[in-house]
Amino acid sequence: MSPFSRFAVYFAEVAKSGSLRKASEKLHVSASAINRQILQAETAFGTPLFERLPEGLRMTTAGELLYANILRWQREFRITQQQFDEIQGLKRGEVSVAIVQALSEGCVANAFSDIAKMHHWLRLELSVDDSQTISQRIRQSEIDFGLLLDPVGQAGLNVIAFAELEMGVIMPPDAPLARQTQISLGELSSERHIIPGEPLMVHDRVKMLYRQYDFSPENRITCNDIRLIKSLVRQGSGVCILSLLDVLEEVKNNQLRFVPLKNHHLRPLTLALCTAPSRQLSRAAQMTIQKMTEVIESLAGFR
Repeated sequence: MSPFSRFAVYFAEVAKSGSLRKASEKLHVSASAINRQILQAETAFGTPLFERLPEGLRMTTAGELLYANILRWQREFRITQQQFDEIQGLKRGEVSVAIVQALSEGCVANAFSDIAKMHHWLRLELSVDDSQTISQRIRQSEIDFGLLLDPVGQAGLNVIAFAELEMGVIMPPDAPLARQTQISLGELSSERHIIPGEPLMVHDRVKMLYRQYDFSPENRITCNDIRLIKSLVRQGSGVCILSLLDVLEEVKNNQLRFVPLKNHHLRPLTLALCTAPSRQLSRAAQMTIQKMTEVIESLAGFR
């Protein structure tokens, strides 16, 4: 059961997509029917909700206000439903989480799988995004919590747990330098370097390190996809400076070797579990956060 009118559903989808056609395809309702509901509402409210532009519909100030309120009402209604379930003793809940790409495999993904197996009644809504998008979704209370990188300085986030993961050089396990416990940038001068490109989180750190040592390898590959970088390194195409988080599973499985850098000033990459300070969390969300906190604390101790 939903307390929201057809108009609220239609309006929210048009506001989200900026298009009657896209809203029509998503809702399986004719564009004319959606438009009719919006026109009737604009007449009743006495103010336009959208500007009609050649490229689509754009919300007016009144439309933005209405959209924000509809999203708030929907969030509060979901929380109320969960509270009703808890009052009645029903085993039911929904948890929404966003994570960075680096966590889509390995211990974090395994933890979500364990939670799903243990709690068959739980509905998990998982999505993968970049850290900036995740932080915005947390602040707007679109999700219960997020796992993102380097949240320092981002207002509106409550850090529940975090782990700092150092930077180092990745290479095949059978590479001659892989036996070292630490390595300097100078020792890699004869190697082909695979440089993390934008918008990867490690891009700026690696760029700063090369600049600091006035090091500019000519024989290099630039790549903005972590999975492709790891594949290239495994095949012996070069070495790359990444965070331990990026290669955690490959290191555990002896597919790659991670050698920490010595004599450097690179900040470690911080993985954090964050929520919005004002968001009311259901018991299901609190339970999931507790489990993921344990996972992050285990990462903090990994070497």
